[in-house]
Amino acid sequence: MRLLVRVVPKASREGVVGWVGDELKVRVTAAPERGRANAAVERMLAEALGLSSGRVRVVGGHAARRKLVEIEGLEEAEFRRRLDGVDR
Repeated sequence: MRLLVRVVPKASREGVVGWVGDELKVRVTAAPERGRANAAVERMLAEALGLSSGRVRVVGGHAARRKLVEIEGLEEAEFRRRLDGVDR
């Protein structure tokens, strides 16, 4: 599945903030330089969803706050169920 993610880089702590319209808002502590924030988004989402890090990839918006993220092997209903259990 693919979804739009709004990223807040250089945040004081990492986590899933929640839905803002049709975008999932997340915070990462990494700076947006040399792909660090993108890697942090992939790692943080994979961990929050209980997936291996290779199953979550930023596929669009590499240099933007609004990113297109692909999650391999997870249906939307299961994604939402797992996300509901994540502490915000």
